[in-house]
Amino acid sequence: QVQLVESGGGLVRTGGSLRLSCAASGIMFRFFTMGWYRQAPGNQRRELVASISSGFGTNYADSAKGRFTISRDNAENTVYLQMNGLKPEDTGVYYCNAIRSDTYWGQGIQVTVSS
Repeated sequence: QVQLVESGGGLVRTGGSLRLSCAASGIMFRFFTMGWYRQAPGNQRRELVASISSGFGTNYADSAKGRFTISRDNAENTVYLQMNGLKPEDTGVYYCNAIRSDTYWGQGIQVTVSS
């Protein structure tokens, strides 16, 4: 059974930092591209925030560049998203995603940035 379990969300003030973690089980983690997506309030769509490939190549949304850093620990089957300089527009539910031939999602975790 595949599980992606997010942690580290919460309420933070503008300019603050959070570190999200996603612990994966039931997949060959090191072969998967891992990503973080955000669903903003009132928006049905999940938008890519950052991704990291099995070869450790990274990709960021323009809004995340320079502020967020994605990383992975294949020994711990965990992907991280370090978020610095948070803004109210970063508010949303953050979902962990794993892609190879199949796609898996975590249940999501709330991040709220107050102004």
